[in-house]
Amino acid sequence: MVGFELQTPPGRNIAITTASIAEKPILRQLLELYQYDFSEFDGGDLGPLGLYDYPYLDHYWVESDRAPYLVRVDGNLAGFALVTRYDYFTGLKDNWVLAEFFILRKYRCQGIGEYAACFIFDRYPGNWQVAQITENTGATEFWRKVISRYTGGEYEEKILGSQHWHGPIQAFLSHSQT
Repeated sequence: MVGFELQTPPGRNIAITTASIAEKPILRQLLELYQYDFSEFDGGDLGPLGLYDYPYLDHYWVESDRAPYLVRVDGNLAGFALVTRYDYFTGLKDNWVLAEFFILRKYRCQGIGEYAACFIFDRYPGNWQVAQITENTGATEFWRKVISRYTGGEYEEKILGSQHWHGPIQAFLSHSQT
């Protein structure tokens, strides 16, 4: 990393905390909002009970290579991040990835998403991959900007079209020992 220093956006109190098992219903509700937003890109439909229902949620409290985070701004829920191990190129579990990342629309374009992402990158030193589906060009622009700032431009982007993923992936190294 070249001279990156994590700074809170001015005038905001941002807290990124590991979601407890008691907070799983909160994360489940935020995932519904996320999947609703994401349906614009992936064409996802509601299930028979009127929910999108994220199938891997329970795994984040029972598998050691996964971690759920909640993002709060000035005490209010503002988003979440789900961290796991995976490699989009090989299918192995040898890189850190943001399986899902979401900031509520009200809190976007204020530096909050960048702060939350970099906070998490700092918590997991090592190789990272952040992937976006091709259709979500806004996400790709966001991640290019954030990862470029975080790494001082020291990242690689590849477009993958395989059984493991379709779309851009930014790969980089987090040196942080936080």
